[in-house]
Amino acid sequence: MLQEFKKFAMKGNVMDLAVGVIVGAAFGKIVTSLVEDIMMPLIGLLMGGVNFKGLSFTFRKAEIHFGMFLQSVTDFVITAFSIFMFIKLINHFRKNEEEEEMAEVELDKSEELLAEIRDLLKAQTKGTESRNEA
Repeated sequence: MLQEFKKFAMKGNVMDLAVGVIVGAAFGKIVTSLVEDIMMPLIGLLMGGVNFKGLSFTFRKAEIHFGMFLQSVTDFVITAFSIFMFIKLINHFRKNEEEEEMAEVELDKSEELLAEIRDLLKAQTKGTESRNEA
């Protein structure tokens, strides 16, 4: 059983997932800092010096801190947009690589012959159609 677990834990997918989680956590900290330390103070300044974290109101005897919620929503939106842009960039590079690989694929002799036969049949069919129209 220990050997099975070791084999499972050392598979490429599990290791890739672990690396992804670690990098994702670090990326999350960067985005959180971007939002909390740079963007929110600028947004607050544009809105007349409002500090979002301090925004709250009292409902009966409960104090509702909706500023923290706004901060979390802003964090989420910026994080989601950043990840979207990153994935879009990666997909762009993958698409270019796939197109280059497709361009580099050469036809073997049988495929070349089949392509020639196809082209001859197309030309022959077009010639027959033009004679029938006349």
